[in-house]
Amino acid sequence: MLGNVAVGTFMATLDGSIANVGLPTISNSLHVPLHLVQWVVSAYLLTICAALPLVGSLADRWGRGRLYNIGFLVFSGGSMLCALSPSLGLLVGSRIVQATGASLLMANSQALVATTFPVNKRGRAFGVMGAMVSLGSLAGPGVGGLLIGFFGWSSIFWVNVPIGIVGFILGLLLLPKGRGEGHDAPFDYSGSLFFIVGIVGLLYTVSNAETWGWSSWSTILGFALGALFLVAFGFRERAAKNPMIDFSLYKNRMFSSASIAALLSFVSLFCTNTMMPFYLEDVLHATPQATGLSMMAYPIAMAVVAPFSGWLSDKIGPYILTTSGLTLNALGFVLLNLLSSHVPVWLVGVHLAIFGIGQGMFQSPNNASIMGTAPRNKVGSVGGLNALVRNIGMVLGISLSVSLFSVRLHEITGQAFRGVPTNLSPNLFMMGLHTVFWAAAGVCIVGAIASSLRSRTPSSAARAAS
Repeated sequence: MLGNVAVGTFMATLDGSIANVGLPTISNSLHVPLHLVQWVVSAYLLTICAALPLVGSLADRWGRGRLYNIGFLVFSGGSMLCALSPSLGLLVGSRIVQATGASLLMANSQALVATTFPVNKRGRAFGVMGAMVSLGSLAGPGVGGLLIGFFGWSSIFWVNVPIGIVGFILGLLLLPKGRGEGHDAPFDYSGSLFFIVGIVGLLYTVSNAETWGWSSWSTILGFALGALFLVAFGFRERAAKNPMIDFSLYKNRMFSSASIAALLSFVSLFCTNTMMPFYLEDVLHATPQATGLSMMAYPIAMAVVAPFSGWLSDKIGPYILTTSGLTLNALGFVLLNLLSSHVPVWLVGVHLAIFGIGQGMFQSPNNASIMGTAPRNKVGSVGGLNALVRNIGMVLGISLSVSLFSVRLHEITGQAFRGVPTNLSPNLFMMGLHTVFWAAAGVCIVGAIASSLRSRTPSSAARAAS
């Protein structure tokens, strides 16, 4: 079962990194500007954020194994439609279908692990899942570059089809087929509508606020409407007999502190994912190949550390590992601020490996502790919420890094900037970059504090193992 779930996790992660690599080629092939092609990524991410809580709630009713296996089919079908798309509109629509399948995989993978493995082996299983996330990120750029070079951009979507078929066949044989414990509970349709409109409106505004201007009427109106629908969603959930999101979960200190720490972890890490390619290629003048190799240091280190960290958390509990991991990431950002515009590319890779170690220490125990708080009839919902937090952190991290960079450049030069310009002097670029990294270090420290608020005593997994 773990192998089947790992295949789905690897496939969803692989596709995300492959799609990013293919944007310039898709732009040239379909004859559309790059800023419009970004919707290939944005539509995918927004759909996942909107769908994850819904999918998690449905899984608790209809069966996690069933929906997970359906996810293989939907994801593979969406991938095939992406590969066959002759226009940007059809490609974006196909990516929405693909993202729906990805949400079925993401929301249910953690739930299946949590309900299949005994509590004293759960951390080790989540460690394997963390390694799959890293390997997917690692393989994406390299595999994507090779596929595009030899077979064109459509091949980055075709590659998902055979993986999905194999995963579906294995799922028929290995995954549980029963219905969920809450299959008689009615579904909260109005709450779902409020959530979809609210979260999509809010994240869409966050993604575009730098282009529109943070003080523009478009941004203000987008935030206001998103917040209004999310507030309406909150009131609806409090009144619903079977809410899509059970807010009482946040009364559990382990769940709330781990969720906040996870959010802040991904906010900070996506500051590096966004800014480091510009630093490597525009400041250090590294080739794309060298840039890819340098940035691969992070997922390699995480893939090595995550399984061991998960195993260790089964013995000693999550507190030390999660808090130390985020503290190490904060130190990593401090060290990045010591880099100059005249350092070898390999040294940047060494620095990025620190984040892989820190995130490997943090992610597996943190996921295990979150899923360990979930009642069995809500484990799908909790898995969906955990994946939602991760994706929201990615969006916020990208927006935070670009906005801080632009604001700092405006303070220095008096000029208005949108996005990350590529014609800056190295010294000016480094000043903006250091602002981003100092802020990210602060986010990590706050995340470590949030993580430290969880119980210091060994988890039930640790006690069961001893």
